[in-house]
Amino acid sequence: MAITIKKAKRINELPPYLFAEIDRRKREALARGVDLIDLGVGDPDIPTPQEIVEKLMQGASKPANHRYPNSAGLLEFRQAVADWYQQRFRVKLDAVKEVVSLIGSKEGIANMAVAFVDPGDIVLVASPCYPVYHVGTSFCGGRSYFLPLSKENHFLPDLEAIPAEVARQAKMLWINYPNNPTAAVAEKEFFVRVVEFAHRHSLIVCHDAAYTEMGFDGYRPMSFLEVDGAREVGIEFHSLSKTFNMTGWRIGMAVGNQELVAGLSQVKSNVDSGIFQAVQEAAIEALRLGDEIVAPSRRIYQERRDILVSGLCGAGLECEKPRATFYVWVSVPKGLTSAQFTASLLDEAGVITTPGNGFGEAGEGYVRFTVCVGKERLKEVTDRIRQVRF
Repeated sequence: MAITIKKAKRINELPPYLFAEIDRRKREALARGVDLIDLGVGDPDIPTPQEIVEKLMQGASKPANHRYPNSAGLLEFRQAVADWYQQRFRVKLDAVKEVVSLIGSKEGIANMAVAFVDPGDIVLVASPCYPVYHVGTSFCGGRSYFLPLSKENHFLPDLEAIPAEVARQAKMLWINYPNNPTAAVAEKEFFVRVVEFAHRHSLIVCHDAAYTEMGFDGYRPMSFLEVDGAREVGIEFHSLSKTFNMTGWRIGMAVGNQELVAGLSQVKSNVDSGIFQAVQEAAIEALRLGDEIVAPSRRIYQERRDILVSGLCGAGLECEKPRATFYVWVSVPKGLTSAQFTASLLDEAGVITTPGNGFGEAGEGYVRFTVCVGKERLKEVTDRIRQVRF
């Protein structure tokens, strides 16, 4: 006789899976033989640079790399991270105390709550957002207080609008620039305000900086840690996934305040066994080569961005040309919800996108497109959308 299996409360309290209906429609379309173009997932289609692949192959052949790695990461990898931060942002880091390796930044983001959020703690989350900020908080019994990002405020959170009592109780603040899903960017003045706010309310700042290397038209996004006082209050999460087209490799890093890095490292030492050392050696090569191998991808994404934005605007949709990321944040036509517009694009144009409300309530009224397909397919996307009546 089968036992009764009951999921943990934390799992049952997860938000409903908003994409279930889209997935159902996608399966039906594929079954009918529809040629779908998927602009829903932020997963680079450009291959990992060959220099990195070759380094992995060399590392994989070393017997020493077949043993357990250190959960904090090879010192050589952490030093490569520190060297890259110095070269790219002029931020000096102690590779031993201020850098920890991550099995992709998603893992570190989720474990940040494990290290620092107790049941009942308030975590400020700029929204719409990458869902893991909230999910990690929820898993640890914390309470997310969402800071709505609006077009009127350039998709930056209004810190002064936070009620005094909420700000007083808050333990942590999550921000992400360049931003997923809105593609908004933040300048130094914003980060200065964040640092001042954090010092005033004695809270931890977590900055997800996964898209800093995807700036277009000569724009180079900055690190939060470039601001005076940021290291006293904050930690920054970065990833090789988007920068070097290595999403499947699962390697990233967190850097900044040594107490925050140490807390995250302590969690990791108890729950994971680190990253395959051959992957770390390949990542060292990626960081060493830096912009030499990133610039070609950036040029490709910029050209694709221009094609998609021009085509969408030509089809009567409203969107701005993003200065960074490989996302385009598109306003939904009047009279439709985000989910309805997404369904219409799938059913009538064979184009898969992500509804804005999937990133939080503040994303309602928008749909996120990616540019992770070739330019000819992007031209086809806009040709198809022109045939759809909204």
